[in-house]
Amino acid sequence: MKIAIAQLNPTIGDIPGNAQKILQAAQQAVKTGARLLLTPELSLCGYPPRDLLLNPSFVSAMGMTLQQLARDLPPKLAVLVGTVEPNTKSHITGGKNLFNSIALLEAGKVKQIFYKRLLPTYDVFDEDRYFEPGLQANYFTLDDIHIGVTICEDLWNDEEFWGKRSYAVNPIADLAILGVDLIVNLSASPYSVGKPQFRESMLKHSAVRFQQPMIYVNQVGSNDDLIFDGYSFALNGQGEIMCRARGFATDLVSLEFNEKERDLELSSLVPTCESAEEEIWQALVLGVKDYALKCRFSQVVLGLSGGVDSALVAAIATAALGKENVLGVLMPSPYSSEHSVSDALALGKNLGIQTKILPIGELMQGFDHSLADLFAGTEFGIAEENIQSRIRGNLLMAIANKFGYLLLSTGNKSEMAVGYCTLYGDMNGGLAVIADVPKTCIYKICHWLNSHPSALSTQHSALPTEVIPQNILTKAPSAELKPGQVDQDSLPAYEILDDILQRFIHDHESAAQIVAAGHDPIIVDRVIQMVARAEFKRRQAPPGLKITDRAFGTGWRMPIASSWIAIKNAYQARPITTPS
Repeated sequence: MKIAIAQLNPTIGDIPGNAQKILQAAQQAVKTGARLLLTPELSLCGYPPRDLLLNPSFVSAMGMTLQQLARDLPPKLAVLVGTVEPNTKSHITGGKNLFNSIALLEAGKVKQIFYKRLLPTYDVFDEDRYFEPGLQANYFTLDDIHIGVTICEDLWNDEEFWGKRSYAVNPIADLAILGVDLIVNLSASPYSVGKPQFRESMLKHSAVRFQQPMIYVNQVGSNDDLIFDGYSFALNGQGEIMCRARGFATDLVSLEFNEKERDLELSSLVPTCESAEEEIWQALVLGVKDYALKCRFSQVVLGLSGGVDSALVAAIATAALGKENVLGVLMPSPYSSEHSVSDALALGKNLGIQTKILPIGELMQGFDHSLADLFAGTEFGIAEENIQSRIRGNLLMAIANKFGYLLLSTGNKSEMAVGYCTLYGDMNGGLAVIADVPKTCIYKICHWLNSHPSALSTQHSALPTEVIPQNILTKAPSAELKPGQVDQDSLPAYEILDDILQRFIHDHESAAQIVAAGHDPIIVDRVIQMVARAEFKRRQAPPGLKITDRAFGTGWRMPIASSWIAIKNAYQARPITTPS
């Protein structure tokens, strides 16, 4: 039996459009001789739909569209479609009103409905807010082949692989006990660095443990801050990869289930990325492209400072939307160095994008004049420095409003972590492209891009030999808000800062553990305090594309107003005293 995998890029809420994508994939699958077509989790509405699920008309539209899709599909093709199903007993038994479901469509009808059993409530996931968990193992029979059905998180609870259980049941083990011939997992699994390889190793463990062939289907595309990498794949009962779809792109692949051997046969294998830098590049390009198009923007604008951050964002935007749709704006002040302007212009030329120069010296003088009486007798400081950033932010927002462009902000994760950014200034924007990429990683991606200029665009008529000018990569990072300023006036060296942030934010190490790793205790204490104090800024930042397992986005849920002493991870028990 031939099985097809439809690696789809749905738009959240576009139920008719998503149904059309499923129908088109089904028509193509039939041409390949497929008997069964697999689509991702919630493929009919897109993942994650979030509070759209609280709207009864949204759920009703899914139900009606599912019935129509069943009638429209090729009658001899069985199709698994991700949808939601009302919990008709919730008003009697309690529980949530919906099930995260997979529908089996065949011969014009909805034949069976399967419910997701494990509902994640960590990081960016909040499924317990909407769904009731299924209680039974899911499977169906097609042409005498018994096929087990699991949905995304159902796969992530192998206690042998993890060394512990996160849920009471393991749906994969339950299906293996039932003796199914094949297990399929229909997912919408958000991307983070290295996750495609991790998924394969995790599923390989389950395939070998249960001697069970498995097919993993993943959503692709970007929805808000989440990127979905695709990379659907299949394993035989020995844990060997039999098929792999493309990464960061839609795809339709097929493979054979050998009914005699009761196993999957080798099919097409698309290679994974050669490096983390290539993987992150592809993820961010997809993230910008989808965010712009799904929010109905065709052109973007960003500030070009001559620094490495804006250079990388401009390159990503060019690859995502085409050079003709990117505008880079230079806004030099009296403190801007000559090479900042020349470096930014050189970058614009390399990318082939349009650039404009808007000097801000006179605007700065206007602010100084207006604030002269109020600021009299005070020294030049951060407030005056930030005015420059806010002037630039205002100019960029004016351009975005006037021409209907999407403004891309260019701050990196290191800056966002410690608050080295200006509210209503360089934080302005509709999308924070590199807000989850540390500064040291920014340089690595830029060096990778310079050695792989073809990644810039397959349509670029004359690719530069060097995308990011060398001077941008070698000069000391600086906001240039006062004479001779460099980032290290205010921050530790980025190699030190990023290691502390990795240990504190991602690895949840205490201050003592970070110091024990070789860091200066004074610097560690200062960095941790800066992370805590910057929470109010991050809460007002534009959505940032997530590429790590701990991003400042929907999965980051820290209080702004907090006196919790353990924010420094150095809490020691003290006796509670009663006021006299």
